[in-house]
Amino acid sequence: MNYKRMQKILWTAAIVLAAVSVLTAQRIKGSDTCLPLSQQEAESYIKAHPSASLTVTGGGSGVGISALLEGTTDIAQLSRKIKFDERRKLQAQGKIVKEVIIAYDALAVIVHPENKVTNLTREQLEGIFTGKITNWKEVGGADLKIVPYSRETSSGTYEFFKESVLQNRNYLSGIMNMPATGAIVQSIGQTRGGIGYIGLAHLNKSIKALHVSYDQGKTFVEPSVANAKNETYPIVRPLYYYYETGSEKAVKPFVDYVLSAAGQQIVGEIGFITVE
Repeated sequence: MNYKRMQKILWTAAIVLAAVSVLTAQRIKGSDTCLPLSQQEAESYIKAHPSASLTVTGGGSGVGISALLEGTTDIAQLSRKIKFDERRKLQAQGKIVKEVIIAYDALAVIVHPENKVTNLTREQLEGIFTGKITNWKEVGGADLKIVPYSRETSSGTYEFFKESVLQNRNYLSGIMNMPATGAIVQSIGQTRGGIGYIGLAHLNKSIKALHVSYDQGKTFVEPSVANAKNETYPIVRPLYYYYETGSEKAVKPFVDYVLSAAGQQIVGEIGFITVE
């Protein structure tokens, strides 16, 4: 075999290996809100790229950033923006991260389906989740103790709800902090006095979504994709992917797929709001 032919074979092999390296195992970890979206996107991506391997797990936005710090994930999925101190810790390790908005999410306030209350103002929600309002009769409901459920403190949903709805006031002491969105849905479906908050994509018939007012009761708006898109529903947030710029070559094919027409179609089908 002559030198030129050998060189050509080696060059071809290098190209193949490079292509395979882009499609090798990628890990996505973090927000439970993003979990069903990332899972569906990964499944669809693998069908189009059989050589790819994607592992998607939840745990909360804070868990995703911790995994990025520890080098145990390639993409951190967050339902909130990265914090200043988190970015600083990454930079201290020489890790510069890129931020990509993959979708938008409306946050729904949910109660037991038998609860007669349909509308709550932001101020009433603040009172309930800070412990000032403790009985449903105080907001037009039955004489029944209110049982608020929240996500755990590592959750981006926990932080976004605190910022947007509670206006950064502290949750009531002893609030039921749940480890995952599914746990909140299950708990409220079984608790007549329960109330909590979840991403729009997690709504089902076992719970009831409330209409919310951010103008002191003048207008109450139902959480829906349409109302989030037309900006009448007030509790809407971006969903993010964060990854190291040094690993961009490996993760970008999947990220680009999520942002493509096919990927954004999945965003809409699941119940999130597409990136325009």
